[in-house]
Amino acid sequence: MTDQKFGQTPSQTIGPFFGYALPFAGGPDLVSPHLSIAVRLHGTVFDGAGEPVPDALIEIWQANEEGILPTELGTFARDGINGPVSGFTGFGRCPTSRAGRYGFTTVKPGPVNGKAPYVLVTIFARGMPQHVFTRVYFPDEVDLNAEDALLSALPEDRRSTLVATRDKPGEYRFDIRLQGEDETVFLDFDA
Repeated sequence: MTDQKFGQTPSQTIGPFFGYALPFAGGPDLVSPHLSIAVRLHGTVFDGAGEPVPDALIEIWQANEEGILPTELGTFARDGINGPVSGFTGFGRCPTSRAGRYGFTTVKPGPVNGKAPYVLVTIFARGMPQHVFTRVYFPDEVDLNAEDALLSALPEDRRSTLVATRDKPGEYRFDIRLQGEDETVFLDFDA
């Protein structure tokens, strides 16, 4: 018998099956939209040709409005029993619509350890053999954003791809461009 070394199985292209297999009830709602602290984080996912991606899946992970991570609260539970009064879950999942749009009802995260608040975003889409990660920063956190290590490390003309725009009170728009002009900055995580 030969001595074989087996490596990790390579990632495979994600097919357009998200509408059936992965979404769950309440997936895009990290808090109830009726709470005074609720905000809307929404946008459109675009491919390299600038066309909307109708079958992507977006996940977000974030701290609560006080800057406390759900793991520090001891839960990612959807029922809020072990979490704060708001029922905040810290995790959401939303498929894009036929027009490539997604939307979450969440809270604007507070600074974690005094650092710029952000939402971690994971994007799964057709034609991508591996999901990608990015962050959403908030435009009304100018001072903290200016001190953020990640934003500061980027060329100035690329930073805006990580900062949401404010549509109106309580709404932030964050479009994701997978390739091409104004491509969103994606983060590299070593396995």
